[in-house]
Amino acid sequence: MRRVSLWLTLALLAAAACRPSTERSLSSPDGQLTVQVWLQDGRLLYQVWRQGQPVLEPSPLGLVRSDADFTGGLRLEGVSPVRRVVETYTLVAGKRRVNRHEANERVYRLRNAEGRLLEVVFRVANDGVAFRYRFPESDPTPREILEERTTFDFPDSARAWLQPLAEPKSGWRQTNPSYEEYYLQDIPVGTPSPMAGWVFPALFRVGSHWVLIIEADVDSTFCGARLRPEAPGGAYRIGYPDAREAIPGQGHLPRSALPWQTPWRVLAVGDLKTIVESTLGTDLAAPAIAVDTTFIRPGRASWSWALLKDPSITYEVQRRFIDYAAEMGWEYTLIDVNWDSTIGYGRMAELARYAATRGVGLWLWYNSSGNWNTTTYRPKSRLLTRADRQREFARLAAMGIRGIKVDFFGGDGRSMIRYYHEILQDAAAHRLMVNFHGCTLPRGWTRTYPHLMTMEAVRGFEFVTFTQEGADREANHAAMLPFTRNVFDPMDYTPLSLGEIPGVVRRTTNGFQLALTVLFTSGVQHFAETPEGMRRVPEAVRAFLREVPVVWEETRFVDGWPGRFVVLARRAGDGRWYLAGINGEATSRTVTLDLSFLQPGQTGLLLTDGETARAFRIDTLRYQPPLTVSMRPNGGFVLVWSP
Repeated sequence: MRRVSLWLTLALLAAAACRPSTERSLSSPDGQLTVQVWLQDGRLLYQVWRQGQPVLEPSPLGLVRSDADFTGGLRLEGVSPVRRVVETYTLVAGKRRVNRHEANERVYRLRNAEGRLLEVVFRVANDGVAFRYRFPESDPTPREILEERTTFDFPDSARAWLQPLAEPKSGWRQTNPSYEEYYLQDIPVGTPSPMAGWVFPALFRVGSHWVLIIEADVDSTFCGARLRPEAPGGAYRIGYPDAREAIPGQGHLPRSALPWQTPWRVLAVGDLKTIVESTLGTDLAAPAIAVDTTFIRPGRASWSWALLKDPSITYEVQRRFIDYAAEMGWEYTLIDVNWDSTIGYGRMAELARYAATRGVGLWLWYNSSGNWNTTTYRPKSRLLTRADRQREFARLAAMGIRGIKVDFFGGDGRSMIRYYHEILQDAAAHRLMVNFHGCTLPRGWTRTYPHLMTMEAVRGFEFVTFTQEGADREANHAAMLPFTRNVFDPMDYTPLSLGEIPGVVRRTTNGFQLALTVLFTSGVQHFAETPEGMRRVPEAVRAFLREVPVVWEETRFVDGWPGRFVVLARRAGDGRWYLAGINGEATSRTVTLDLSFLQPGQTGLLLTDGETARAFRIDTLRYQPPLTVSMRPNGGFVLVWSP
């Protein structure tokens, strides 16, 4: 169903004419964004405007609870005055350490035909719009939400950059979905998903405006949502998980007593600079839980499994990677699968003691799963109950282990989301940091749980090592991620290969690989390169990798386009600016950079590609605008500016 512009104009005029006096609007503090909310024939609708132009067409709201229908027959009981929201919070790691959220908020109070109460809370900030549903009545009897009618209706001319949602229980060892597909890029809105739906974040372009959709503040009473596979006429609806995406027998739909509220539905809205610099995903997350944070330390890690795989998980190899981390000044070594059988708890305690003498902390891998997939990697099924976790975490704490990497979750159902929260809560009690793999999207959880350092939920570097197709598509795929997956949340992509990869031909250059260490944010950045590979690169490159931060004071979008190229600038705590860019295309690209935040004459160290893809060029530059940088096909660069 495609709408022509005349029909659309007439429809909008007709809708405007029939909107009753109960219509209320809400604008951002700077007045650039406006949301209109109104009832029409008993249905609640909303529309988003930016700079006087519609970004969303009139879009329905509502949901169906197990005991009440809030999709029609609604009447407006009241609208609150506009409330100004101003919050400041600090993140342990990420693209901006200190964050300030300013927005205007309004609550719409409604009753359905049976008199049941529903509140819809809208919040509009300068960088986007968010809303959530609230059930304010009190009742200890649990309810379920069966369906959500929340819709994002885009004009027919809009374009989309969307990642398909894999079919539950598909893929290797029935481990899908785990947010590891490629984005379909610049497709017409309304294109059906080739799989089971579309994941968040979902990116759209409407004329000169961009919209990035995600959700935030998903607590243990709720499931993780997605967009449904069909979007007739560009109208995308919220979908809930399949019944198979749950701990067997423990439920997949949202369930809670009253009062209760849903997660925020979040739309970052603006130009690409606004999207990439937005912090709405964490602005709207629940504040940090009250835990001791003295054990939380962001950092860099050596990791043998990325290139050497399962055979590397031995005492001798891991001791070598601990020495490697110490030589590079990195804080951690990650020891991956099957360590409990190939090394054992006793010798692992010895490794932990040795690592401590080198100033290195250890992270250990765990298989989260019970019987929801057929994975056999171990330790397996040791975190399933609170008693299991407390016993295992106490043992790790006594050994001096600093963090856990937990893999192979089973989807986005409510019981699986609750499992994430329970692991995080118990890990905090035992002073363990956490990294989730084979998992769902973080959805702002790193603000709520500051010891959650990173999560995978991405087709990361390991896929480059698995198949030639993965290596062939790395550049384009990586150039999508700063506009989508890594905008709000940390991402354990595990970058950096500066040599050859066993079994595949790497298509990206060394300059490209080096740039990923700055472009991708993660509270713990796991570097894939081996000690032997690191010894073959110039000392200036090793010096850079000894110092590259994972905590940033500020991030600025400089230039780019989803899937084609991206250039970002990040400021470290010592005042240095790190400028990094990658070219996601197979042709050379020259970019002229607006670096007005620098002072003319500032000195910078340029690390980029030499005459071949495996060579470096290292130059010292003095900043004089305009600055022009050239990137090889699938190439990249890093520029470090002295304060």
